[in-house]
This record gives sequence, structure tokens and C-alpha cells, in this order.
Amino acid sequence: MSSSHHWISGVIIVSTVLAVDGFNGYYNFNVEHCHFSSWDLSDLEYIASYVFNKAEFIRFNSTVGKFVGYTELGVHNAEIWNKDPAKQAQMKARKDTYCKGNVQLANYAILTKKVEPKVRLSMGKASTGGHPAVLMCSAYNFYPKLIKVTWNRDGQEITGNVISSEELADGDWYYQIHSHLEFTPKAGEKISCVVEHISLRDPLEITWDPSMPEPERNKIAIGAAALVLGLIVTAAGFIYKPRSRGL
Repeated sequence: MSSSHHWISGVIIVSTVLAVDGFNGYYNFNVEHCHFSSWDLSDLEYIASYVFNKAEFIRFNSTVGKFVGYTELGVHNAEIWNKDPAKQAQMKARKDTYCKGNVQLANYAILTKKVEPKVRLSMGKASTGGHPAVLMCSAYNFYPKLIKVTWNRDGQEITGNVISSEELADGDWYYQIHSHLEFTPKAGEKISCVVEHISLRDPLEITWDPSMPEPERNKIAIGAAALVLGLIVTAAGFIYKPRSRGL
């Protein structure tokens, strides 16, 4: 089975420093962002935002190369900090000292993780009145995305009457895929679903046995699913991906 890794683009790493004045009810914090979308990090951008009572009042952007104020206090501080050579040098260096190391670490940690799929083989539609039956093979909660699902009849791959979905993102770094086989059952034949994934040493083959009761037929082959991505988020910051988990 061929496989490939994809560079994780658009990662935002965030760190927060919080200060609270409990007596007066004020609080302020700053957030550091690292934005990129290219493999070589040539478009890497560092942004530091300073917030007081939920309102951003000043920001440093490595692309702009200076502080910009958004409130009277922010404009005042930006004018002072932009005239400070040491402060300017410190902020401009953050793109290299803070962003590059963290981005590379986060991408390496994510791209080297492998989570085995949970695979379920079930009857989608029984054969009645001369109409063909439909088997469904579903793989859940696997990472990375690339996976191969095929069907065998008596050890030979079935190429016709197969409809498969694309890899569907759950929104939490995991993926799922579904494949349907339309067939006419014959006595003594062996129908099986074969799943190949980089997390599996050997292809995972699940054979359909119509003589088994439904709970046993709908057997789930569970792989080792370590919660590695949650640890990555904790160590490297927040990593944004679309929609909530669908399972």
C-alpha cells in the first residue's frame, strides 16, 4: 500500500500570559500567534496581541514590523515601544525563537502519529425477492487520512458493484470511510472486507459469516487508538480544524 504525509498548514500556536487585579476587577493578557501555510515556512508570520478587559489595545505583527495601537493607551504604548531598539529587536526575533521551533515540533509530532482504524462489517440490505444484498464495511477513528478499503470473494478482489465514500474528516483529526458491496449470496462463498492503513502491520481482513447472529456478525475490530493529538494540543497550543467530531 502506498502512503504519503501531508504538511499541516495554517497552524496557530497560542500562549497566554494572564495578570489579574482581583481588588479592582481588571485583567489583562497577551496572546502569541504563529501563522503559516507553506512547507518551508517562508510565509511564517508572528503576531503578539495585548488585551485589557477583553479589548485588544495593541498588536505587534512581524510582517508590519512594528507595534500598532488600537486605543488611546495602545497608541501611546506603540509610540514608546517602536522607539525602543531593544524592544523592537526582541519582538522581531520572536518569529524565529518562538515560532519556528514550535511549528516544526507540532508538525513532526502530528505527522508521525498513527492511529489504527476501528472496522465494522454489517449487512446493509438483505437479499430478498431475487434482489441483491448489500454489505457495508466502515472504518472509523483512524489517522492519518490515507486508507484503502477493498472487497474479496474467495480470496479474489471484487472490482465491480462497489461504492465507496471518500475519507471523511470527523473534525477532531480522525477520519472515517464507508464502502458498500452489492452482491448475490452464494452457498459456500467467502466474502470479506480488507482494510489497509499505515498504522497496520498487515492488512486487516474481516470475513462476513451469515450463519452468525447479528451481534457477532457486526464485529468490530478495534485498533490501538492512543489519545496522542490531545497531548500535542496541550504541548504546542491550539490547532484549528473544521467542525466538531461527528462520531
